[in-house]
Amino acid sequence: MESLTLTGLLKQVAGEFPSRRAISVSGKFDLTHARLQQLIEQSASRLVAAGVRPGDVVALTFPNTIEFIIMFLAVIRVRATAAPLNSAYTSEEFEFYLSDSESKLLVTSKQGNESAQSAASKLKIPHVTASLPHADSDITLSPSQSESNPDSVSKLVNDPSDVALFLHTSGTTSRPKGVPLTQLNLASSVQNIKSVYKITESDSTVIVLPLFHVHGLLAGLLSSLGAGAAVTLPAAGRFSASTFWSDMNRYNATWYTAVPTIHQILLDRHFSNPEPIYPKLRFIRSCSASLAPAILSRLEEAFGAPVLEAYAMTEATHLMSSNPLPDHGPHKPGSVGRPVGQEMAILDENGVQQETGKSGEVCIRGPNVTKGYKNNPEANKSAFRFGWFHTGDLGFIDPEGYLHLVGRIKELINRGGEKISPIEVDAVLLSHLDIAQAVAFGVPDDKYGEEINCAVIPREGSDIDEAEVLRFLQEKSHRFQGSEEGFSSPMLSQRLPRGKSSDDL
Repeated sequence: MESLTLTGLLKQVAGEFPSRRAISVSGKFDLTHARLQQLIEQSASRLVAAGVRPGDVVALTFPNTIEFIIMFLAVIRVRATAAPLNSAYTSEEFEFYLSDSESKLLVTSKQGNESAQSAASKLKIPHVTASLPHADSDITLSPSQSESNPDSVSKLVNDPSDVALFLHTSGTTSRPKGVPLTQLNLASSVQNIKSVYKITESDSTVIVLPLFHVHGLLAGLLSSLGAGAAVTLPAAGRFSASTFWSDMNRYNATWYTAVPTIHQILLDRHFSNPEPIYPKLRFIRSCSASLAPAILSRLEEAFGAPVLEAYAMTEATHLMSSNPLPDHGPHKPGSVGRPVGQEMAILDENGVQQETGKSGEVCIRGPNVTKGYKNNPEANKSAFRFGWFHTGDLGFIDPEGYLHLVGRIKELINRGGEKISPIEVDAVLLSHLDIAQAVAFGVPDDKYGEEINCAVIPREGSDIDEAEVLRFLQEKSHRFQGSEEGFSSPMLSQRLPRGKSSDDL
C-alpha cells in the first residue's frame, strides 16, 4: 500500500539511501534523506498539536525554501491537503484562494506575508510561521498551540486516496478551477518522471521553478526525492541567472528542468557572459510552453546536453508525454514526445479515436489524472467525456508515437509557461469604473512564447491613460507586477515597460 503513496515512497527511499544528500540550501547546509524524514515526522506532530486533522486543507505560501518542502511533506503526512500559494498574490487573490480551498490554516515563513495574513485574518483562518535555522535544529512552528506528541503521527496511515495537493488552474471562464490531487496521483507521476528520465540516487539538480506549480514541485523536487537523488535550493529562494551555474557546478548537477523563458535567459547570459566551466549534464528538460526548435538547437550546442521537450498539465499531476533520452529513441524538435505512464488518444468531437497523423483533441487517462475539479460539475462534464480526460489541446500522433501539438481549444494565453485566461484579465479590467469595454488576447513573443495584449475603451468623459490601467492591474493581480503588457486600442496604444530585470525571476 505504501508504494502507492508519495509519503510511503519517500519513507522507502530514506531507508535505502539514509546518508545520501537529499536537499541543500546553497551555501548554507545539507539534509540527508534520513534527516529529512525525521524533520517531516517532527513537523507532522506539531501540525497535529496545532489542530490539523485528516482532510483539512493547509495553505502554504513561501519562497523556494527548506521550510516549504518540510511543511508540504508534513501536511500530507498527517493526511491533510497542502495548498501551495504564490507569495506574490494580492490580498484579494489570497482571499479567493484561501476561501475556495476552504483552508483551515495558513503557514508562512518566519518573515510572514502581509497580504496572505490580511486575507487569512479576514476569513478567520489561523496563521503560523515555520522556521529551520540550522540542519540540526528542529523546525519550529510559531505560535505553538501545545506540546507535540510523536505518537499522534505514528497512528496515522496514509492512503492512496488521500487528497494530498490542491491547486488551481486557469480556465476559459473567469473563475479558476480547483484541482484535487491524491497521494496516488503524486506517487504515479513521480514514478513516471523517474522512469522516462532514468533518475537515480546519483542524480542532482538545482530547483529553478517556483514550487507552488506542478512543474517545479513534481518534476524538479518530488521526482528527485522519490529517486533518492538530490536537489539544491538557490540561497535567494528563487531562480537567479547570476548564481545558477555556480550552484549547478558546486552541487554536481546532472540535469535541470525549466520553462522556455528561463532557457532563453540562460542562453542570453551564455552569449554575453559565458561561464568558465559548465557541468556535464545528462539532459536538459523543457516543459510548460512550446520550445522553438531553433532555441532547442542553441541550448544543445551551448550546454552540450540533449534537450528533451515534454507536455504536462496540473490535472495530470504534471507529466503526460516526453521526448526520451538518446539511448531510448530520438528526441524530435517540435514534438512533445511519447506518452509516459498513461494512455493517450486523439479524439474528434464525437469521441472517435483518430488515425495516425490526423489532428483532434488530446485526451488521457491513467492513475496520475485527477478524478475531477472541486465543486465544478459543469467543468467536469466537459472535461471528462467518453471515458477520457480532455486536455483542450489539439494535436496528432505521428507513426513513431510522438505527439505534435498544433493548437488549443481553450483560449488561454501561455506567458512563459503560466497559463492565463483572457477572460480573467477582462474581468479585472472591467472592474475599473472608467473602463467601458476591454478584451485581452495573446500575441507571439520571442522570449515568453506569448505576451498579454489588451484593447481598452474608456468610459465617455474619462481621462484614464495607460499608466492608470497598468497601476490598476498591478494592484489587482500579481500577474501584472513587473511584466510587459501591451495595450492596443485607438485611445490606449502605448507599449508599457517591463520594469524588472530578467536576471532574477
